[in-house]
Amino acid sequence: QVQLVESGGGLVQAGGSLRLSCLASGRTISLGAMGWFRQAQGKAREFVASIKWSGSSTSYAEYVRGRSIISRDNVKKTLVLEMSLLKPDDTAVYYCGGRREVVDGQSPDDYDYWGQGTQVTVSS
Repeated sequence: QVQLVESGGGLVQAGGSLRLSCLASGRTISLGAMGWFRQAQGKAREFVASIKWSGSSTSYAEYVRGRSIISRDNVKKTLVLEMSLLKPDDTAVYYCGGRREVVDGQSPDDYDYWGQGTQVTVSS
């Protein structure tokens, strides 16, 4: 099993930036890829960005592409999401997901492990 714990959320003004982190523990050797998803109140969980654990490829949702960077530190077993030019529409609970397959997936169903989430609120 793999345990994931997110941190770094909070209240940010529109136009600002944030850095979310996800610490992985447990059987992390089983991780093939990781991703960030978000879920706004009353909406389904949606893809934000993903990365193969090897770091060889990344994917971004259209609505964050160009203002987000996903990265991972294999030594520290940490996944990071840096977002800038934040908008009120970015307000959501952000979740870190991990999957065993070495393919960066864009559907929540692709992921085997989840963190508890961290709230991000962007004020206008």
